[in-house]
Amino acid sequence: MNTFTFINTKWPGVRLGLLLFAFAVLEGCMGQANGSISPDGEEENTAIPVEVAVVTIDDVAAFYSGTTTIESDQQATVVAQISGVVLEISAEEGDFVQAGKVLARVETDRYQLEVQRNTAALKRLETEYQRKKELFDKQLVSADDIERVAADYTAQKAAVGLAELDLRYTTIVAPISGYVSERMIRVGNLVELHQPVYNITSYDPLLAVLHVPERELSVLHSGQSVLVSLDALPQHIFSGSVIRISPVVDPSTGTFRVTAKIEDPEQLVKPGLFGRVDIVYDLRKNVPVVPRSAVITEDGSSHVFVIGEDSNVTRRDVQLGYERDGRVEIVQGLGAGDRVVTSGKGSLSDGSRVEVVGVPADTPRT
Repeated sequence: MNTFTFINTKWPGVRLGLLLFAFAVLEGCMGQANGSISPDGEEENTAIPVEVAVVTIDDVAAFYSGTTTIESDQQATVVAQISGVVLEISAEEGDFVQAGKVLARVETDRYQLEVQRNTAALKRLETEYQRKKELFDKQLVSADDIERVAADYTAQKAAVGLAELDLRYTTIVAPISGYVSERMIRVGNLVELHQPVYNITSYDPLLAVLHVPERELSVLHSGQSVLVSLDALPQHIFSGSVIRISPVVDPSTGTFRVTAKIEDPEQLVKPGLFGRVDIVYDLRKNVPVVPRSAVITEDGSSHVFVIGEDSNVTRRDVQLGYERDGRVEIVQGLGAGDRVVTSGKGSLSDGSRVEVVGVPADTPRT
């Protein structure tokens, strides 16, 4: 409370002047307490600086996202099917080989001799068989004799076939078409039967395998579109599609297996790369979209501040839809072209006066 002490003086004019001055000071203090006053006597509201975005029309999609390691659908470990010393290497790591291409050769001398020895024995048994057959036709030998010779002859033919097969196995060939991912032998090495010598990996197709929680079982199905981003190739987004979904949920993990095929015509993707897979299971076209920063969510409800033509804001409740990459679908509450506050909204209330700073984040799209 302001207290004024008046000076008792014998001059009435001075006393009146002091009284008027005191009233003027009191009125000025009250004006400062209630806000600034414009020259025409009206109170002025201070505009709050804000940044805005324009509601646009766009397409939004719902995704299931997961991480995975890229796998090859076909890969083979080539093993030696005979024992021997490696004489020649015909394929190196990184080479593309067609099925049947020669990868390496093993010494053949011993196996060629085995073929010759078994072939000679076969000829001897063939001659004996023909002689026994002639004698049997003349009833000069028993049926047991010719059956024994016939059995020996048949067994020897099989022995020749096995010897020839071992000789062919001295040439190691690719069982599938693909890239040589590992070579495990060198010239001069002694390889043993069933010893791994090469790994071959096919890049067609490459697969992304996800183990998805069972709650997603009802929304995922074969044929859905897939987007794949890889840590090693951040500048590329690869497309694909779901090709297989396991009908069984693993009870120990509560997940089911989803397999997607990746489209990679330039063959940039390699097996073993780590990345993120997004499966698109719903798409909504031509819907209002705003930056997520424009939305305030409290106690389960959401609202935005919309700027009117008079630069005053109106709080408006909105219903949200799908959200992706910092943008959210507005199911109800906004239309294309509406301007909403994205920065500075913490200082606003319904009816606040604002001043837009910067350029709106979006422009309407029709």
